[in-house]
Parts: sequence; structure tokens; C-alpha cells
Amino acid sequence: MTARVTRSRSRNIANLSHAPTQPTKSALASQNVAASNISALPDSLYATATGLDSKNQKLLLAKQNRLTDRNGQIPRFIRDRLTQPANDHSHALANAASSTLVFAQQEAGTAVCVSPSGLLLTCSHCVAESEDVLDLAKDQWLLFADGRVVKARCVGYDGRRDLALLQIVAAQTSRQLDPTTANTTEMSGFPAIALTETPPRRNTSLFCIGHPGSEDFEVDTPGVATGYDVLHISEGRYRGLAVGQDVQDNSEIGALKHDCWTYWGHSGAPLINDEGLLVGLHSSWDDSTGMRRGVAWEAVKAFIDEYARKRE
Repeated sequence: MTARVTRSRSRNIANLSHAPTQPTKSALASQNVAASNISALPDSLYATATGLDSKNQKLLLAKQNRLTDRNGQIPRFIRDRLTQPANDHSHALANAASSTLVFAQQEAGTAVCVSPSGLLLTCSHCVAESEDVLDLAKDQWLLFADGRVVKARCVGYDGRRDLALLQIVAAQTSRQLDPTTANTTEMSGFPAIALTETPPRRNTSLFCIGHPGSEDFEVDTPGVATGYDVLHISEGRYRGLAVGQDVQDNSEIGALKHDCWTYWGHSGAPLINDEGLLVGLHSSWDDSTGMRRGVAWEAVKAFIDEYARKRE
């Protein structure tokens, strides 16, 4: 089984209000935006503002340019659904895409915003390979699907569940697509999605919104470009939980099974149902079967519940 291949390969090249005790599906997503605690980042980001080395600074700007390309898959996916009737879940799916982020480092993974106050959920291995090397003071640079850059800090980490929470501490001005013109307009808060109230049923339709790697690691010659989008949406189904595996233990390989297409860099990608709600995160795959694996709803809910209780 491929347990930590995505993580180790990406690590080697990535040198870069009050919640209830038992949160409902919207407990995090309904928190007020703490704007006073989030600093503004300039529209034009230079290395002096990010502190990134020249390689990762160029990579951040390159990803930003590609994410803001109106002909990219994500902008088209959002526009198409915003122009459809709101009662067919199309707007919720557009919001889910808008709520997804990529790490600025090369192949370093994906995250999703679960609160308009800027709380981001991802896999723990996208932040640090283990708690021993976790640096809570380290700045994490990410980009929303619309291309705007945010700086975040880790506020929750669970290596066993393979989950981490980041809090945005600085951000560029938030924007949203105008479906009639494909231009951007100002919006308040951060786009966010909620966890479903119950775990998904087997064979539930899923969307996976993730960051496929730009380099093909499966060829002998290094540096071969894949040509994939910075963010890619794939469709598949929830295939249940691995038999005999503790659903709360994803330290070796994720307990959730799904068959959405993924590639290097998809770790932390949200798995979304057709109502635009979160059911889990992609984390790895079983290379003996090709089945994609992830962090299941049960582990995500337990992790978020524990975080909410700590904030009481």
C-alpha cells in the first residue's frame, strides 16, 4: 500500500467566537469573521512581504496567475454553476470550489476553508511530517481558488488522524466571480463549507477538488511537466471504509475509500457530495488496487469537535 509516498515525495521538493460542545454541520461555518485579527496583504506580493526564497516566491506567483486565468477549469466550473438555478445544488458546488486552497509550495497539497473566519482543514502531513518537527510559528502560504493569497498558522494538529487546522492571519482582498461578466467583485469573509450531519452512504456521488502535481514522478527523467491545472475537479463515488481499520487512525493510509481521480499533491483535497458539503479529505492511495484513500467523516467530525471544545 502507498501510505506516505505522496507526503515524502512532496516533502523532499517543498523547501518552501464560541462553538458548541457538539457542533452542528454549520458550527464552524457560522462563526463570525474576526476581521480585526486578520492583517491585509498587498495586491502585489513581493518576497519582502512573504519571506519566501526566490524559487518558492516565483512558484506562488505562477500559481496565482494560473488560478486567475478565466479559462481555467475552476473558474469555468464556478461560472457554470452560478448561472444555473440555485435549487439544484449548483451554487453550493460553486461555493465548495471557491472554498478550496492550494499550498504555495511545490506539490505540497490542498486545504479547504471550513469557517468564514478563515479556519482551514487539511491533512497533517501537508503541514509537518510528524508532531516532532511541527513548527506552530511557521507561516503557511496558500492560495484560494480565485488566486488570492493568504498566510496561515497551524492551530490544531493530529498526526494519527492525519488532520490539521490552520487559521488565516493575513489575506489579500477577497473576491468572487461575477458569472455574467467573468470579472471579480468584492465579497466579505472567506468562502467556507460545512461538514455533512451524517456520514455518507456507500456509492454516494463525490467531487474531489485538489491540486495535482505539476511534475510527473512516474517517469525516469525528472522535470517532465504534467500540464495539469493548479486545481482540478474530478468525480467519483464513496466506496466505504477499509475493513478492519480503525477509522480514527490514518497514520499509515486513509480509512476512507473513494475512486475520484487524484494525483501527487492532492493530499488534503476536500471530498464533496452533490449538496456541496464536506464528507472527508483525500490523503493517499492503495497502489495494489488503485483505490484512492482518505480521512473519513468520522475522523473529521471527532477532530473538529475536539477543537471546538478546546476553544470553549
